[in-house]
Amino acid sequence: MNILLTGYKGFIGQNLLKHLQSLLHNVQGFEYQPGILPNLRDIHQVIHLGAISSTIEKDVDKIISQNFEFSMRLLSLCNSLRINFQYASSASVYGNTTNFRENAAKSPNSPYSWSKYMFDRYVESVPYSQYKIKIQGFRYFNVYGPHEEHKSEQASPITKFSMQAKTQKKIIIFENSENYKRDFVCVHDVCKVHELMLHKQTSGIFNVGTGIATSFKEVAELIAQKHKVPIDIVPMPKMLTHQYQTYTCSNNELLNKHIQIRFQTVKEYIDNEK
Repeated sequence: MNILLTGYKGFIGQNLLKHLQSLLHNVQGFEYQPGILPNLRDIHQVIHLGAISSTIEKDVDKIISQNFEFSMRLLSLCNSLRINFQYASSASVYGNTTNFRENAAKSPNSPYSWSKYMFDRYVESVPYSQYKIKIQGFRYFNVYGPHEEHKSEQASPITKFSMQAKTQKKIIIFENSENYKRDFVCVHDVCKVHELMLHKQTSGIFNVGTGIATSFKEVAELIAQKHKVPIDIVPMPKMLTHQYQTYTCSNNELLNKHIQIRFQTVKEYIDNEK
Protein backbone atom coordinates (compact mmCIF):
# COMPACT_ATOMS: atom_id res chain seq x y z
CA MET A 1 0.00 0.00 0.00
CA ASN A 2 1.28 3.50 -0.84
CA ILE A 3 0.88 5.59 2.32
CA LEU A 4 1.53 9.28 2.98
CA LEU A 5 2.46 9.85 6.62
CA THR A 6 2.39 13.38 8.03
CA GLY A 7 4.46 14.11 11.12
CA TYR A 8 6.82 11.27 10.24
CA LYS A 9 9.71 12.92 12.08
CA GLY A 10 7.81 13.05 15.36
CA PHE A 11 7.70 10.55 18.20
CA ILE A 12 4.79 8.41 17.03
CA GLY A 13 5.57 9.13 13.38
CA GLN A 14 9.07 7.67 13.57
CA ASN A 15 7.76 4.49 15.15
CA LEU A 16 4.85 4.17 12.74
CA LEU A 17 7.12 4.73 9.74
CA LYS A 18 9.34 1.82 10.82
CA HIS A 19 6.36 -0.40 11.58
CA LEU A 20 4.66 0.18 8.25
CA GLN A 21 7.88 -0.29 6.31
CA SER A 22 8.54 -3.56 8.16
CA LEU A 23 5.23 -4.78 6.76
CA LEU A 24 6.34 -3.77 3.25
CA HIS A 25 4.13 -0.72 2.87
CA ASN A 26 5.57 2.05 0.72
CA VAL A 27 5.58 5.11 3.00
CA GLN A 28 6.16 8.72 1.94
CA GLY A 29 6.75 11.29 4.68
CA PHE A 30 5.40 14.84 4.83
CA GLU A 31 6.15 17.63 7.30
CA TYR A 32 3.87 20.64 7.74
CA GLN A 33 4.66 23.82 5.82
CA PRO A 34 2.25 26.78 5.99
CA GLY A 35 -0.01 26.96 2.95
CA ILE A 36 1.30 23.77 1.34
CA LEU A 37 -0.59 20.52 0.87
CA PRO A 38 1.17 17.24 0.02
CA ASN A 39 1.27 15.72 -3.45
CA LEU A 40 -1.04 12.70 -3.22
CA ARG A 41 -0.38 11.22 -6.63
CA ASP A 42 -0.39 7.40 -6.46
CA ILE A 43 -1.19 7.52 -2.71
CA HIS A 44 -3.75 4.98 -1.43
CA GLN A 45 -3.92 6.07 2.22
CA VAL A 46 -3.09 9.17 4.26
CA ILE A 47 -2.18 8.83 7.94
CA HIS A 48 -2.20 12.31 9.46
CA LEU A 49 -0.15 12.55 12.67
CA GLY A 50 1.44 15.97 12.17
CA ALA A 51 0.46 18.52 14.83
CA ILE A 52 1.70 20.85 17.52
CA SER A 53 1.44 18.36 20.38
CA SER A 54 2.56 20.47 23.34
CA THR A 55 -0.21 20.86 25.90
CA ILE A 56 1.45 24.02 27.23
CA GLU A 57 1.73 25.84 23.87
CA LYS A 58 -0.10 29.17 24.27
CA ASP A 59 -0.05 30.47 20.67
CA VAL A 60 -3.66 29.64 19.87
CA ASP A 61 -3.56 31.00 16.31
CA LYS A 62 -0.58 28.79 15.52
CA ILE A 63 -2.29 25.71 16.97
CA ILE A 64 -5.59 26.36 15.17
CA SER A 65 -3.80 26.99 11.88
CA GLN A 66 -1.68 23.84 12.01
CA ASN A 67 -3.78 21.37 14.00
CA PHE A 68 -7.27 22.32 12.81
CA GLU A 69 -7.31 24.32 9.58
CA PHE A 70 -4.56 22.32 7.88
CA SER A 71 -6.28 19.08 8.92
CA MET A 72 -9.55 20.29 7.37
CA ARG A 73 -7.84 21.10 4.09
CA LEU A 74 -6.03 17.76 4.03
CA LEU A 75 -9.24 15.84 4.70
CA SER A 76 -11.04 17.76 1.96
CA LEU A 77 -8.24 16.94 -0.49
CA CYS A 78 -8.33 13.25 0.43
CA ASN A 79 -12.10 13.14 0.08
CA SER A 80 -11.98 14.74 -3.37
CA LEU A 81 -9.30 12.27 -4.51
CA ARG A 82 -10.97 9.28 -2.78
CA ILE A 83 -7.95 8.57 -0.57
CA ASN A 84 -8.73 6.95 2.78
CA PHE A 85 -7.79 9.00 5.83
CA GLN A 86 -6.56 8.12 9.33
CA TYR A 87 -5.70 10.83 11.83
CA ALA A 88 -4.46 11.29 15.39
CA SER A 89 -6.86 12.69 17.95
CA SER A 90 -6.32 12.73 21.72
CA ALA A 91 -7.92 11.47 24.91
CA SER A 92 -7.27 14.93 26.33
CA VAL A 93 -10.55 16.01 24.68
CA TYR A 94 -12.39 14.24 27.52
CA GLY A 95 -10.94 16.45 30.25
CA ASN A 96 -11.30 15.53 33.92
CA THR A 97 -13.85 12.73 33.89
CA THR A 98 -14.24 9.02 34.50
CA ASN A 99 -16.35 8.42 31.39
CA PHE A 100 -14.11 7.62 28.45
CA ARG A 101 -16.59 6.27 25.95
CA GLU A 102 -16.18 7.90 22.55
CA ASN A 103 -19.64 9.51 22.82
CA ALA A 104 -19.04 10.86 26.34
CA ALA A 105 -19.19 14.59 27.09
CA LYS A 106 -16.00 16.42 26.18
CA SER A 107 -14.17 19.03 28.25
CA PRO A 108 -10.88 20.03 26.57
CA ASN A 109 -8.76 22.28 28.78
CA SER A 110 -5.79 23.39 26.66
CA PRO A 111 -5.45 24.92 23.19
CA TYR A 112 -4.02 21.60 21.98
CA SER A 113 -7.01 19.66 23.32
CA TRP A 114 -9.43 22.17 21.81
CA SER A 115 -7.80 21.81 18.39
CA LYS A 116 -8.25 18.03 18.52
CA TYR A 117 -11.82 18.34 19.75
CA MET A 118 -12.69 20.82 17.01
CA PHE A 119 -11.37 18.55 14.28
CA ASP A 120 -13.23 15.54 15.72
CA ARG A 121 -16.41 17.63 15.63
CA TYR A 122 -15.68 18.77 12.09
CA VAL A 123 -15.23 15.18 10.92
CA GLU A 124 -18.48 14.09 12.55
CA SER A 125 -20.47 17.13 11.40
CA VAL A 126 -21.21 15.13 8.25
CA PRO A 127 -22.50 11.53 8.37
CA TYR A 128 -19.73 9.14 7.41
CA SER A 129 -21.95 7.78 4.65
CA GLN A 130 -21.71 11.13 2.89
CA TYR A 131 -17.93 10.94 2.58
CA LYS A 132 -16.37 9.28 -0.45
CA ILE A 133 -13.69 7.71 1.72
CA LYS A 134 -13.07 5.76 4.92
CA ILE A 135 -12.14 8.04 7.86
CA GLN A 136 -10.65 6.73 11.09
CA GLY A 137 -9.68 8.95 14.02
CA PHE A 138 -7.72 7.58 16.98
CA ARG A 139 -7.95 9.18 20.42
CA TYR A 140 -4.56 8.29 21.84
CA PHE A 141 -4.30 7.96 25.57
CA ASN A 142 -0.87 8.47 27.15
CA VAL A 143 1.56 7.13 24.56
CA TYR A 144 5.14 6.25 25.53
CA GLY A 145 8.12 4.51 23.97
CA PRO A 146 11.23 4.99 21.82
CA HIS A 147 11.98 8.29 20.05
CA GLU A 148 10.25 10.61 22.53
CA GLU A 149 13.41 11.65 24.35
CA HIS A 150 13.46 14.98 22.48
CA LYS A 151 10.12 15.95 24.05
CA SER A 152 11.85 16.79 27.33
CA GLU A 153 9.19 17.82 29.89
CA GLN A 154 6.43 16.77 27.49
CA ALA A 155 7.73 13.20 27.36
CA SER A 156 5.79 10.42 29.06
CA PRO A 157 6.74 9.67 32.67
CA ILE A 158 8.05 6.27 31.57
CA THR A 159 10.64 7.94 29.36
CA LYS A 160 11.19 10.96 31.60
CA PHE A 161 11.71 8.92 34.78
CA SER A 162 14.02 6.49 32.97
CA MET A 163 16.16 9.37 31.71
CA GLN A 164 16.26 10.90 35.20
CA ALA A 165 17.31 7.58 36.70
CA LYS A 166 20.15 7.21 34.20
CA THR A 167 21.43 10.81 34.18
CA GLN A 168 20.47 12.28 37.57
CA LYS A 169 20.54 9.03 39.56
CA LYS A 170 17.14 9.90 41.03
CA ILE A 171 13.51 10.28 39.97
CA ILE A 172 11.46 13.43 40.58
CA ILE A 173 7.69 13.19 40.97
CA PHE A 174 4.97 15.65 41.95
CA GLU A 175 3.19 15.58 45.29
CA ASN A 176 0.14 13.29 45.35
CA SER A 177 1.43 11.31 42.37
CA GLU A 178 -0.29 8.23 43.74
CA ASN A 179 -3.57 9.99 42.89
CA TYR A 180 -2.67 10.84 39.29
CA LYS A 181 -3.42 7.81 37.14
CA ARG A 182 -3.06 7.46 33.40
CA ASP A 183 -3.73 4.87 30.74
CA PHE A 184 -0.18 4.48 29.44
CA VAL A 185 -0.11 2.82 26.01
CA CYS A 186 3.09 1.70 24.27
CA VAL A 187 3.73 3.34 20.91
CA HIS A 188 4.38 -0.09 19.39
CA ASP A 189 0.78 -1.04 20.15
CA VAL A 190 -0.47 2.27 18.72
CA CYS A 191 1.33 1.40 15.49
CA LYS A 192 -0.31 -2.03 15.42
CA VAL A 193 -3.73 -0.42 15.79
CA HIS A 194 -3.11 1.92 12.86
CA GLU A 195 -1.96 -0.88 10.56
CA LEU A 196 -4.67 -3.36 11.54
CA MET A 197 -7.39 -0.75 11.05
CA LEU A 198 -6.12 0.03 7.54
CA HIS A 199 -7.72 -3.26 6.52
CA LYS A 200 -11.09 -2.67 8.20
CA GLN A 201 -13.87 -1.17 6.11
CA THR A 202 -15.21 1.08 8.81
CA SER A 203 -15.19 4.78 9.68
CA GLY A 204 -15.33 6.37 13.11
CA ILE A 205 -13.36 7.74 16.04
CA PHE A 206 -11.79 5.13 18.30
CA ASN A 207 -10.09 5.20 21.68
CA VAL A 208 -6.56 3.76 21.70
CA GLY A 209 -5.43 2.79 25.18
CA THR A 210 -4.88 -0.30 27.29
CA GLY A 211 -7.95 0.00 29.51
CA ILE A 212 -5.68 0.06 32.59
CA ALA A 213 -4.85 3.13 34.68
CA THR A 214 -1.45 3.26 36.39
CA SER A 215 -0.37 5.98 38.82
CA PHE A 216 2.69 8.15 38.28
CA LYS A 217 3.97 6.88 41.63
CA GLU A 218 3.70 3.25 40.48
CA VAL A 219 5.67 4.07 37.33
CA ALA A 220 8.33 5.88 39.35
CA GLU A 221 8.65 2.99 41.80
CA LEU A 222 9.04 0.41 39.01
CA ILE A 223 11.82 2.43 37.37
CA ALA A 224 13.46 3.33 40.71
CA GLN A 225 13.55 -0.33 41.66
CA LYS A 226 15.07 -1.32 38.31
CA HIS A 227 17.81 1.33 38.44
CA LYS A 228 18.19 1.33 42.24
CA VAL A 229 17.73 5.09 42.62
CA PRO A 230 15.73 7.21 45.11
CA ILE A 231 12.53 9.18 44.43
CA ASP A 232 12.27 12.92 45.23
CA ILE A 233 8.83 14.52 45.68
CA VAL A 234 8.26 18.16 44.60
CA PRO A 235 5.21 20.50 44.36
CA MET A 236 3.35 20.60 41.05
CA PRO A 237 4.01 23.80 39.03
CA LYS A 238 1.05 26.18 39.11
CA MET A 239 1.01 26.38 35.30
CA LEU A 240 -0.03 22.71 35.18
CA THR A 241 -2.61 22.53 37.95
CA HIS A 242 -5.57 23.90 35.94
CA GLN A 243 -5.16 21.47 33.02
CA TYR A 244 -3.80 18.34 34.68
CA GLN A 245 -6.03 15.31 34.20
CA THR A 246 -6.24 13.26 37.38
CA TYR A 247 -7.35 10.07 35.64
CA THR A 248 -7.52 8.51 32.19
CA CYS A 249 -8.57 5.00 31.26
CA SER A 250 -9.57 3.99 27.76
CA ASN A 251 -12.89 2.31 27.05
CA ASN A 252 -11.96 -0.04 24.20
CA GLU A 253 -15.37 -1.54 23.45
CA LEU A 254 -15.65 0.16 20.06
CA LEU A 255 -12.11 -0.69 18.96
CA ASN A 256 -12.52 -4.30 20.12
CA LYS A 257 -15.43 -4.76 17.73
CA HIS A 258 -12.99 -4.44 14.84
CA ILE A 259 -9.59 -5.71 15.99
CA GLN A 260 -8.16 -7.80 18.81
CA ILE A 261 -4.85 -6.74 20.32
CA ARG A 262 -3.05 -7.57 23.56
CA PHE A 263 -1.64 -4.32 24.90
CA GLN A 264 1.75 -4.40 26.58
CA THR A 265 1.74 -3.39 30.25
CA VAL A 266 3.95 -0.66 31.68
CA LYS A 267 5.77 -3.19 33.84
CA GLU A 268 6.50 -5.42 30.85
CA TYR A 269 7.94 -2.48 28.93
CA ILE A 270 10.07 -1.26 31.83
CA ASP A 271 11.37 -4.76 32.60
CA ASN A 272 12.48 -5.21 28.97
CA GLU A 273 13.82 -1.69 28.41
CA LYS A 274 17.59 -1.44 28.06
